[in-house]
Amino acid sequence: MKQLLLATLLATTVLATPAAQAGLFGKSPEEAARQAVDANLQAVTIWVDATWGFRRQGSANSLSDAHQAFTTRGYRVVSVDPYIENGDLQGFFVTYQKP
Repeated sequence: MKQLLLATLLATTVLATPAAQAGLFGKSPEEAARQAVDANLQAVTIWVDATWGFRRQGSANSLSDAHQAFTTRGYRVVSVDPYIENGDLQGFFVTYQKP
């Protein structure tokens, strides 16, 4: 049920998201943060992939890198939502917002 809700939320977000924000998926956190600032976005959601084979340490490092990239540009973390498919962690949807 939670996965269905998350998938529905993601689909709704992608459909209702301006093109500038939709283009932030698939970028490095540093690049996504730079583009969010350039586009003057007040809030942004990015995808942080769970590195296969390194889900614990790799994911923590990836999340830390993303948080650092956005914090240095004046954003704060709003939410970190894990995405699990078939019992496996795939990654995280991370939302940042300017205060």
